Amino acid sequence: MKKALDYLLSCIYLIHFGFSLLVFHVAQVIAFNVFGKKAHRSVVNALNFSLAYGLYFTFASINLRKQFTVPDNRTIIFVANHQSTFDVSPVYWFLRKFRPKFVSKKELAKGVPSISYNLRKSGAAIIDRKDGKQAIAEIARLGKLIHDEKSSAIIFPEGTRTASGIMKPFVIGGVATLLKRAPDALIVPVAIDGTGAMNPKGIFPLKSFSRITFTILPGIEPAGRKVEDVLSEAQEAIRANITVAA
Repeated sequence: MKKALDYLLSCIYLIHFGFSLLVFHVAQVIAFNVFGKKAHRSVVNALNFSLAYGLYFTFASINLRKQFTVPDNRTIIFVANHQSTFDVSPVYWFLRKFRPKFVSKKELAKGVPSISYNLRKSGAAIIDRKDGKQAIAEIARLGKLIHDEKSSAIIFPEGTRTASGIMKPFVIGGVATLLKRAPDALIVPVAIDGTGAMNPKGIFPLKSFSRITFTILPGIEPAGRKVEDVLSEAQEAIRANITVAA
């Protein structure tokens, strides 16, 4: 019975997901080209709200926990674990105040309605994981951008998704490059828990009644410290706030 319910509710959510991508793609194009970047950002906020809270169709619970109040007067680098495709919309929605921009693989920058357009227009770092020189240059550009804007970046230093909750070691290169261009940035870890358990077999089917939690953890001042030590501290803080699948 539960399995049948999972399939039914997954179909409903994925129809909502696809419809949202199509509708908000058109809205983004109009907003960006007619009204400008601020209007485009408002549409992107609405898109991520729709995708995140659309998970209620699966009777998921989506919770934000704050162990730290993020300052709004400085550059922020949000460092998060990565369990699922469904991490992105809620974390963006919860952090929208800080005008976050992602570090994303180039494959997502074309062919996906709404998502590809936003990546290209928002200033995200679109990296070729097979071309280290290009990746560093893109991340450095993003670092300068968030420094100049006093905005934020979101990076998943594992480099891939780990649905089980057993994290891979954080790779320091991306964060180190951001910090070179934004040396005054604060590192803020974000623990994402439950999205991997919700879709352990990929995008379909999703498990209904999943509990999903995003925890904003205390900020880490990187000044005067080795990047590997900062990231090790961030990863340990995240690990303490997520559940490992049985």
